[in-house]
Amino acid sequence: MRKILGPVLLGLGGFLLIAGLLGLFWAPGVVEKTPEQVETITMLEGQAGKLDTSTGELVENPIFAISDTRTDTDLSDDQTVAWLSTSCVMIDRGGERVCDEDSEDLITASVDIFATDRVTALADNESLDLPADALPHEGLVNKWPFGAEQKTYPYWDGTVGSAVDAAFDRTEDVGGIETYVYRVEIDEAPIEIAEGVPGTYTSVKEIFVEPQTGAILNQTDDQQRYLADGTPALDLQIAFTDDQVAQGVDDNGGDRLLLDALTVYLPIIGLGGGALAILAGVLLMRGGRQAPAGHSRKQELAGAAR
Repeated sequence: MRKILGPVLLGLGGFLLIAGLLGLFWAPGVVEKTPEQVETITMLEGQAGKLDTSTGELVENPIFAISDTRTDTDLSDDQTVAWLSTSCVMIDRGGERVCDEDSEDLITASVDIFATDRVTALADNESLDLPADALPHEGLVNKWPFGAEQKTYPYWDGTVGSAVDAAFDRTEDVGGIETYVYRVEIDEAPIEIAEGVPGTYTSVKEIFVEPQTGAILNQTDDQQRYLADGTPALDLQIAFTDDQVAQGVDDNGGDRLLLDALTVYLPIIGLGGGALAILAGVLLMRGGRQAPAGHSRKQELAGAAR
């Protein structure tokens, strides 16, 4: 039995050691990267006061927003991923929540094409052959890096058209998951309220990031836009819907489980279990080789006794 079990344990130990080393050195570089194929639809809701040009007053309405963000696998490569993001903000009349650019209920709509580094999550304007009309981006755009830190990151604000500071503010529980909350504050930044209409933009965003994966689990935005003479043009408060938060928490739990399995548990089980299996195999084989010598000694003692 020892002749069989010893080599089997040695082989198993070698396999486990290799698996552990792969989990320690190879797996993080593979799994801690933005996947090449991602399709996400994000739903938000809230309230908005929109300027009624006939009265000059803000009219309050419930609103919803839809953001459809997906990767372009044809443009992406091993280091950089290309994204297409379409979004809209609509007045909520209680019907089906869809983007309709021809509707009078449309508040804003946009199409965004950009690329990000698959590891750092920072915008990359050079590595891929993006369409000529793609606007150059800066900083983080749609996620944080794996292993997010409690520090300030550059964060892309499409309304301003540049990166702004997203400063770590606190930790907060979201659906049982500890998140890092980053706060983005913009005060009276000059923008175009509409084409050819100058104005200013003020916003306070809070972005709730699960630090291990860099996934955004919730986001709130309190923003105001003013005409050049100070007339309020838009007063908006919006956040992820409860269903969106719950879905994000559920998806993130699976992502973290996979990360832990490959980068934490696999090295521990592989290296620890492999070392024990090899040690046990060596001891069994050594014991098997010593058995005949022990048996011969017993025969000599028996003969001397006779």
